Amino acid sequence: MGNIKGPCPQVGCDSTSAFSYNPVMGVGKCHKCEGTYPNRTGKYKPDMRERYPMPSDIEGGAVYKPEVVTLAPKKLEGNLSYKSLRGISESVMRKYGVETLTNNGVDVEQYYVYPSGSKKIRKLQEKAFHSQGSTASELFGQNLFPAGCSKKITITEGELDAMSVYQMINNNERFVNPVVSLPSSTPSGSIWDKAKPYLDSFDQIILSIDNDSNGDKVADKLNNIFPKKVLRVDHGDLKDANEFLEKGKTKEFNNLWWNAAKFTPDNILSSSSDFLKLFREQQEFSYIPTGISGLDEKILGLMQGHFTVFKAPTGIGKTELMRYLEWNFIERGVTFAAWHLEETKLRTLLGLVSYDLDDNLTRKDLIMDKGRMKDVEESIGRIADKGTFFQYFMKEDQGADELCDQIRLLAEGYGCKYIMFEPIQDVITTGSEESKESALATLSVRLSKLAADLNVGIVSIGHTNENGDFKYCKMIGQRASVIINLERDKHSEDELTRNTTELFVEKNRPNTLEGPAGSLLFDFDTFKLREI
Repeated sequence: MGNIKGPCPQVGCDSTSAFSYNPVMGVGKCHKCEGTYPNRTGKYKPDMRERYPMPSDIEGGAVYKPEVVTLAPKKLEGNLSYKSLRGISESVMRKYGVETLTNNGVDVEQYYVYPSGSKKIRKLQEKAFHSQGSTASELFGQNLFPAGCSKKITITEGELDAMSVYQMINNNERFVNPVVSLPSSTPSGSIWDKAKPYLDSFDQIILSIDNDSNGDKVADKLNNIFPKKVLRVDHGDLKDANEFLEKGKTKEFNNLWWNAAKFTPDNILSSSSDFLKLFREQQEFSYIPTGISGLDEKILGLMQGHFTVFKAPTGIGKTELMRYLEWNFIERGVTFAAWHLEETKLRTLLGLVSYDLDDNLTRKDLIMDKGRMKDVEESIGRIADKGTFFQYFMKEDQGADELCDQIRLLAEGYGCKYIMFEPIQDVITTGSEESKESALATLSVRLSKLAADLNVGIVSIGHTNENGDFKYCKMIGQRASVIINLERDKHSEDELTRNTTELFVEKNRPNTLEGPAGSLLFDFDTFKLREI
């Protein structure tokens, strides 16, 4: 039994046909939102579990083959004709062999015949498709245009778009520009091997495809197969070629087609417009001062687009330094998110309350003893109402992949400019020291790339070993843009020295300055750090 196409069950996805479900295995995937089913969140649209039973719903979770009753397809009655539809002329329909079935004056179905004779059938009233035979590895219209018959060939994502492009660009009967279509917006891998010799016979491959993630994947794939040959039509605000035709914008489409730009993936910069945009729009440094004057003299502040790590042995007060920086963000109105792995969510919140109320209110018993319940609740309201502080955490079975996903969500979905977590070594909780080193190295590379990709500041803390190196993994330091070393003489007989943390900039890729960077004194009465 084959996969079933239908609406995506994922919350937030509006696709009505991109979801592919395997009824034998009880699993599926949406080719629009890339969501898998079942997913980790357990959140789906209403009634979707009844429509798509999960593995646990299928005979106690055992994979089985359900009894299948095959019904003969109902033969529809009516008249077949080459009929003008959605702006496409009768002659173009005839050119591509596309017939429309009409019953009692109503257009019921339309038939797209592929080179092998397989058909894709579009139910016009239901806006649904099904196939007779396999069309997955063929280009619609390929049989109409011999290999190498022109310098250019245009590829679209749908049959109607192919015919629309053909109609708009072929106004010269002496010379024909071939136009073909992929069988879907998410074509199978086999189509590229089969179509490669044919497409390679043309000097240029022009893409008139949707400006979405599926379209980008098609463009990337073709560009990898045919480097330097691929151009892409910029549809602007319009969805596809057929919309241009229906809205009478044939001239506009022709201009865009003739001026199609050479396709360059968005992870490659090459044109003058690319570099000028980079120069004009991107700030060299986007940063927020830490409020520690000695540190800001060296690093300017915490940098967006960079991975910053504070390093120190256990018990130096790294978490309290992070809290000092977090309160600095709150006072400056900077949107950020924080996660302290070694303390409870309540302790993290009450640490910020202590900064707000200038008093040690880090435990509920202290709050009760000092009679400050009302003050604390009002402080929590003030901190939350600013809308700039997000506290997040990962579940016990989640690790590096989920952390990176969470960082992307906080940056893109919630507008966080800085994401803080500590300590980095505790993100990886399983495996031997050797496997932990490898996992931490991979995570460090991903974090540095995420920071640059999202233009977000990622700030963490790294434990050091007795040699002063990052525990488990030196790659943490190699991938960090900024490393700030913390030192404190915990065994000094002098109380002031014992409670003073010295900062030293060990690495400073954005600003190059290194060296001593100020001192912070911890006050046990207020449970706050202050610069000396």
